[in-house]
Amino acid sequence: MRGALNPGVRPREVFAWALYDFANSGYTTVVLTAVFNAYFVGVVAGNASWATLAWTAALSLSYLIVMLAMPGLGAWADARAAKKRLLAASTVGCVAATAALALAGPGGLWIAVPAIIVSNVCFSIGESVIAAFLPELARPQYLGRVSGWGWSFGYVGGMLTLGLSLALVIGAQAAGRPATEFVPWTMLVTAGVFAVAAMPVFLFLRERARPAALGGGAPDFGAVMRQLAASWRDSRAFPDFRLLLICGVFYQAGIAVVITLAAVYADQVMKFSQTQIMTLVFLVNIAAAAGAFTFGFVEDRIGHRRALAATLMGWIVMVLIAFFARSPAGFWVAAAIAGLCMGSSQSAGRAMTGALAPVSRLAEFFALWTFATRLASIIGPLTYGLVTWATAGNHRLGILSTGVFFVIGLAILRRVDMARGVARGQAAEALRPSGS
Repeated sequence: MRGALNPGVRPREVFAWALYDFANSGYTTVVLTAVFNAYFVGVVAGNASWATLAWTAALSLSYLIVMLAMPGLGAWADARAAKKRLLAASTVGCVAATAALALAGPGGLWIAVPAIIVSNVCFSIGESVIAAFLPELARPQYLGRVSGWGWSFGYVGGMLTLGLSLALVIGAQAAGRPATEFVPWTMLVTAGVFAVAAMPVFLFLRERARPAALGGGAPDFGAVMRQLAASWRDSRAFPDFRLLLICGVFYQAGIAVVITLAAVYADQVMKFSQTQIMTLVFLVNIAAAAGAFTFGFVEDRIGHRRALAATLMGWIVMVLIAFFARSPAGFWVAAAIAGLCMGSSQSAGRAMTGALAPVSRLAEFFALWTFATRLASIIGPLTYGLVTWATAGNHRLGILSTGVFFVIGLAILRRVDMARGVARGQAAEALRPSGS
């Protein structure tokens, strides 16, 4: 491990950094993918005709907030050397809001909707900030490997939280208890695992950045908007990073569909039982963990762009298999491929951002990457929903349309020149005034 780290970085810092991925992955796995989404639609909203729309609208609003706020917050964190403070605030917010979801019972939209918005906003901010520490920890040639450690560890955390939650669910169902009695406990378990597993990052991870100015607080909305526009304008000086952002919007849109709607596809098209769907989530997480960990080594060997291109081709294959699958076996194969590609492609995107970003603007550039991925999280599922709505519920065409996102992403990725992009970032640092 030491050979992959920057001078002065201790292995325990990297372990603590990876533990944060372990901590927050339970949120996406349990709250967004496997448990609370169905509970929201069926219990909180009472299976109303607008229930699914209310769920997707709440998530879309949260992603919109992140898109608008994160670039300004990232720039503030860079200027004040406050990444760790921002990470702490977002962690507390996500843990508290996730715990608040336990209060959501039948008709409890008043608590469920605000809590899901706050928790997802805070989760997204923390995800961006923890990624911004990566170039401070890993040597440039090992960004993929160290990023893969974090992603793979994250999927293990997601499986742990899901496993604990499922144990509660199975036990409660065996005792004949309704969802209103056991789902709230899964929210508390998720919040608890997040809080405990996140503690090491605040104890051991150092803030190595130096503040560029003294004083100042979090930017107001107008400052956020100006910073967002300025960050995008400034990215013209880094054309390869800008291409990566556009590429990320497309391929992350496809990934967002898989994360948020794979269970729906399995239920509506493949007619999977609830137990099969839960097992499917475990399979995807196991494959994603293995893919993120092992592919990080491959990525450092063959290069970030080639590695990401390989995963995008894997996604295209996955979509075709899912589209043509008529038996459960075929869909299991597609799910395994999706898991392998999921961890690898997300890790590669994070590593490429770290490689192309100027050192003094890490949080700002990772905030732009977060903007791109959150925009994708709106575009992808919304497109899937529109296709199925326009085709009277044809989910097969919905998943086939998802493949278009990966094809476009792959075409844009071919134009990214990593050597040129890294050189531009280094040149920008060389021109930066001393002490600023």
